[in-house]
Amino acid sequence: MNPVILFILGVVFVAIGVAVSIALHEVGHLVPAKLFKVRVTKYMIGFGPTLWSRRKGETEYGFKAIPLGGYVAMIGMYPPNKEDGSVRPSSTGMFQTLATEARSAAHEDVGPGDENRVFYKLPVWKKIIIMLGGPAMNLLIGLVLTAVLLMGFGVSTATTTIANVSKCQVKAGETVDPNSPDCQLTPAAIAKLQPNDVVTSFDGKPVTSWAEMSSWIRASAGKAVQVTVDRGGKSVTTEVTPVLSARPVIGDNGQQAKGADGKPLYEEVGFLGIGAQTAMVPQPASTVLPMAGENIKQIAGVILNLPARVVGVAQAAFSSEPRDPNGPISVVGVGRVAGEVAAMEEVPLQSRIGALVGLLAGLNFALAIFNLIPLLPLDGGHVAGALYEGVRRRIAKLRGKPDPGAFDIAKLLPLTYVVASLLMAMGALLIYADIVKPVNIFG
Repeated sequence: MNPVILFILGVVFVAIGVAVSIALHEVGHLVPAKLFKVRVTKYMIGFGPTLWSRRKGETEYGFKAIPLGGYVAMIGMYPPNKEDGSVRPSSTGMFQTLATEARSAAHEDVGPGDENRVFYKLPVWKKIIIMLGGPAMNLLIGLVLTAVLLMGFGVSTATTTIANVSKCQVKAGETVDPNSPDCQLTPAAIAKLQPNDVVTSFDGKPVTSWAEMSSWIRASAGKAVQVTVDRGGKSVTTEVTPVLSARPVIGDNGQQAKGADGKPLYEEVGFLGIGAQTAMVPQPASTVLPMAGENIKQIAGVILNLPARVVGVAQAAFSSEPRDPNGPISVVGVGRVAGEVAAMEEVPLQSRIGALVGLLAGLNFALAIFNLIPLLPLDGGHVAGALYEGVRRRIAKLRGKPDPGAFDIAKLLPLTYVVASLLMAMGALLIYADIVKPVNIFG
């Protein structure tokens, strides 16, 4: 298929995935709000002018022009004004500044019979459940997608089938012309091992995985051992003697380890001169939670260092410095990565689809963690406000003082506007950087 078409399909796949993730995030707010009898007036995907909507019951469902999030509008998120007792409507949207029309819409005002259906009258624990519903939904989506990736598509794993046989012994970081007299044959070439040979035993021990056999090879320098392979259905046994060679030290992350000085580490170990074929191997259910946990840990580390990383993006965007491949990217950058993955025709289709599923899983984890930051207008800011309300009420009760009532989170609106402006500025910077100097992930 045409690479351009594949690129577009990759972008569309992730765009739809992001839209569905946003929609389900808002469902995470919507469902508990309705269960707790809060009157929900709007469920919207996007911000700005409404493109399409339909009313069902007391809630209007629709799509808006700017697809950068969504919101669920509930009546009475803020306590009434002390001056006139009027209740102010609000929303769970990420950018409340883009949802001001929801505040002034007449149908969101508290009507007769709605006095006990306002958000601010809910117990603290119910407020927290509603506000955590969105991030919890994204965590669930990320977990499900991780399970689909690992158990359905599988993980690229080295098999016991030989993919290639190196002709010459080459020191790490060097090259040798296979036809030159300097080419010293590898033990595998001397033993006449061949591509597509399936290794069945090494030194009398059955081989069940490439990693296991590699550890045996690395520990067998200078020792003559018997290797048995299945070659086209025929069992062939040959003798090999791994040579001592400087090979890269591989860390727990599967990458070459580096020393304190930042230089790659090498170790003297046995070397045979064969490479493994890889295949997508489904993993057991027990691997899902550890993989998801590691993914969340890495994403949380990026978000915790977000200010510094955004500064790095700005420096790269307006200079000749390269972008950090592990730095933050915008939806534009995500789309570009998805398109590049889809267009890699040399990679099996199953692996490409699996990579896109993994990308969506990571995006959902990122959306969940980012929304938990305890700053308004993010969900975590509303949770922090509810927790403060609970602590304040508890202290008042212990001190024998009157219940101070619901915390008026509207007092923090100035901070909300500042944070929202910073978030929009950060988004604009990342989009600009992804256009003028995109991250080069694939080299």
